[in-house]
Amino acid sequence: MNFTRWSARLPGTQRRAAARDDRSSVPSARAEYARPETGPRPPDGDPGGDPQGGTDHDPLDDSHGAVSRPDGPALEDLSARDILGQLPALVALVYGPDHRIAYVNDAYAAAFGPRPAGATAAEAMPELDELSLLPLMDQVLRSGTPRTVKSRKARSGNSYTVTCTPVHRDRDDESEADDGTPPNRNDRNDRNDKGGGSNKGTRSTKAGRGSRNSRDSRDSKGRGGESGVLVYATDVTDHAEAAERLRASERRHRETAVTLQRSLLPQELEQPDDLRIAATYQPGGTDAAVGGDWYDVITLGAGRTALVIGDVMGRGVRAAAVMGQLRTAVRAYARLDLSPHEVLQLLDGLAAEIDASQIATCAYAVHDPNEGRLVYASAGHLPILVCHEDGTVHRAEDPTGPPLGTGGWIHTSGTIALPPGSTAVLYTDGLVERRSEDIDEGVAALERALSGAKGSPQVVCDRLIRSLGVTAEHDDDVAVLVVQHPARTGASAELFHNASLDLLGGIEAAPRARAFATGVLTSWRFPVELCDLGVLAAGELVANSLKHGTPPMRLGLRRTDRRLIIEVTDGDDHLPRRRRADPADEAGRGISIVATIASSWGSRRTPGGGKAVWCEFALPH
Repeated sequence: MNFTRWSARLPGTQRRAAARDDRSSVPSARAEYARPETGPRPPDGDPGGDPQGGTDHDPLDDSHGAVSRPDGPALEDLSARDILGQLPALVALVYGPDHRIAYVNDAYAAAFGPRPAGATAAEAMPELDELSLLPLMDQVLRSGTPRTVKSRKARSGNSYTVTCTPVHRDRDDESEADDGTPPNRNDRNDRNDKGGGSNKGTRSTKAGRGSRNSRDSRDSKGRGGESGVLVYATDVTDHAEAAERLRASERRHRETAVTLQRSLLPQELEQPDDLRIAATYQPGGTDAAVGGDWYDVITLGAGRTALVIGDVMGRGVRAAAVMGQLRTAVRAYARLDLSPHEVLQLLDGLAAEIDASQIATCAYAVHDPNEGRLVYASAGHLPILVCHEDGTVHRAEDPTGPPLGTGGWIHTSGTIALPPGSTAVLYTDGLVERRSEDIDEGVAALERALSGAKGSPQVVCDRLIRSLGVTAEHDDDVAVLVVQHPARTGASAELFHNASLDLLGGIEAAPRARAFATGVLTSWRFPVELCDLGVLAAGELVANSLKHGTPPMRLGLRRTDRRLIIEVTDGDDHLPRRRRADPADEAGRGISIVATIASSWGSRRTPGGGKAVWCEFALPH
């Protein structure tokens, strides 16, 4: 079988390569350039003369005596075997429904070894099965449509991009020699001359065109021809290895960012006496870089708790690093026991100093068990949701300011009720934001999911994640903080008590406060030693308020299942500080005594003006 006339042209391409010289590569302009002089110039009007004389002479057509190019033979002087054999890419030609081997070029033989002609590809070309090409070749043969697969890896470890192109050989080519040698070029020209003088339209070989339908392939033998597939493979091992190295680098970068992100988040959430809290963080899928979502729970003392949720805009290690700095700053500012809007005001300035190109959203809320509500402030963050015991969901609306780092905004605080039996949810936009819908629709979906979510805080977290369709392949980070204020009844309720006394001032206020504290602590059945310490602390705090504060004054006692809290409020906003008293000083020792005997102490300014000074005692188990 001779394969001289097998061709694998793309649809619509010209069979003849345009003549080009060193001065131009535009085929249509070739008549304007001088040809190499090989003899006398024919006169005008001669068929072999100047194209301007009316002829359409092809300088590569040897049947008209045109000279050949000085830099090598014309394309039509070469057989298909000559051309394919010199290609550095791997080329194999198979024919028939069994894909019998017709030809493999030198590059193919060097890569996989020589292949016997006439054998089927399934038997003699295992590499095609390794590259999963046999089904593709069947499809190409049936449909007559070229197909390409990219970066297929063989068992040898090399990767190849392979194009399978349908080809067709007319039966009149069988008159040529079957020994694989091309026919004599002069014989080919003679046949062309007999068919019309030019070899442009008389080739018996037809290329597999993309527009050829399956009927062409099925009926090829009936028309006197045979169909096959030309397999053209390019070794892309270097490209595949480079891409794999890039993917591995991206995986390492992402793992580093995830590790940094998780290390900056709380390893264990603080659990206040009056609240039950759980949180979940889930990084985005492999195609999404890690963001800067974070959450935190900070106990402020006197039973109060700060809840924080935030999101740094941006992705990767940089966003995680900025998040870590903001989270550390929030914990430092929280120790000052400031109002939520004052904390955000400080964070706003700090965020601009950390990185002017990075902005972040944040919601900061404080829970006071004596008030049964959340006092919060928001810097561009999504609203806090509170689900009451009956399933009703309320959304914390205004006030909301711009994100941190924008500057020029005075934040304000708002309140939302958090009664016993209710659940609050703080979350980042990854939970509710979808590209196909408005974010308000996502928040509404979260409200519906929250209204039916029951169980412990961790169970509620997991249910919200599932209800909102967040999976391991989610395209954004997700952080969720669930806070429950349990409704206590029975024996559990006996462990939580409150008592308070208004002090009018005067010399009788201190002994009255001590008497009140003694009676309350005794009724709560505290050990005698703890009662004595509590009475001493209450007396010192009241005495400090009488000396340095202004009316109205109030003494409050609170017990939980873990601690005793003593707090005194007055109308003066000057915060006390602990100092070393000289031996000759008659005052200045009260706060030092309280700090020595109590587990912790602190002070803060109250929203309506004035201050509160408190101390805590840990209860014995």
